[in-house]
Amino acid sequence: MIFNFIAAIFISSLISLFLSPITKNYFIKRGWIEDPQQKQRKTQNATALRPVPRGGGIPVYISVLITSLIFLPLDKHLFGILLASFTVLMIGVWDDIKDISPKLRLLTNILSALIVVGSGIGIAYISNPFGGVINLSTPQITFNLFGPHTIWILSDLLAILWIVWSMNIVGWANGVEGQLPGFVSISAIFIGILGLQYSSDITQWPVIILAGSVAGAYLGFLPFNFFPQQMMPGYSGKSLAGFFLAILAILSGAKLATVILLLGIPMIDAAFVILRRLKQGKPIYLGDGQHLHHRLLKHGLTRPQIAICYWMFSFILGFISLYLNSQQKFYVFIGLILVFIGFTLQLSRHNSR
Repeated sequence: MIFNFIAAIFISSLISLFLSPITKNYFIKRGWIEDPQQKQRKTQNATALRPVPRGGGIPVYISVLITSLIFLPLDKHLFGILLASFTVLMIGVWDDIKDISPKLRLLTNILSALIVVGSGIGIAYISNPFGGVINLSTPQITFNLFGPHTIWILSDLLAILWIVWSMNIVGWANGVEGQLPGFVSISAIFIGILGLQYSSDITQWPVIILAGSVAGAYLGFLPFNFFPQQMMPGYSGKSLAGFFLAILAILSGAKLATVILLLGIPMIDAAFVILRRLKQGKPIYLGDGQHLHHRLLKHGLTRPQIAICYWMFSFILGFISLYLNSQQKFYVFIGLILVFIGFTLQLSRHNSR
């Protein structure tokens, strides 16, 4: 299985590496480019203002699609994932070209999550950090519509919330070139490695292959997004990243704690940004230049340095996650929150001078 995992990464990265410049050139030819001069934000500097196309989700999706179909049988779960991710891609590309409203984005996020849940994928239980598991299989609603069907209310609701949350918070961690594809690739690789530790369980095989496919897709896209970027992930690439990582967490046995730890910095950053916007009475979906990467730019770090910092954090947390149980992950995450608070307070004091 380790050979298949490495092969999935390799094949997916080659496909993405081949398709990314084709997508880039097509978007440029059609005039579908992002001009930061027209939508300038507080954190952008002169080196970030060169118009470049979006649409990074196209090579990513095709890479994951082809690689998954090479290594995995097309059962109802894989079909549901591919159909839902295709929905994510279509809405994402539409936004990359036309800039649709945040509310419509949210509705389509929910639709994609419903497709996944409708294919039979849900969170039946979660590990209790203080021992045992929390069973989410009840209550249930059973009905007959062209055959018997059962809805696990808590399981399906949590899966929908988790997928939608991940799609949005991962997308927010895309402030500088190379930031997102780098930490997404690293996170997917560690999810795959974790699956390899339990590869005697055949239910982990799809997780391993899908993780390798996602990692390779974003690794192949990374050279075109790293500073100075030739292409941006766009909403299509960002939302697909969060979608695939959320699905991997569910398929790997509801290892939400592992993925939460892997995405610890983006998760905590997003939570604090949401709280700050709510406190200030601002819509949570409107940018305000207060994410961690914005603060680091103001502090004087270069864009490549910030991207590499995010990669390093993801690698360290991924390595740690391989050796911790649920309770230890919980305590590490609490410690990460405290460190984040202390660090951002220090940044605020320095930037206010």
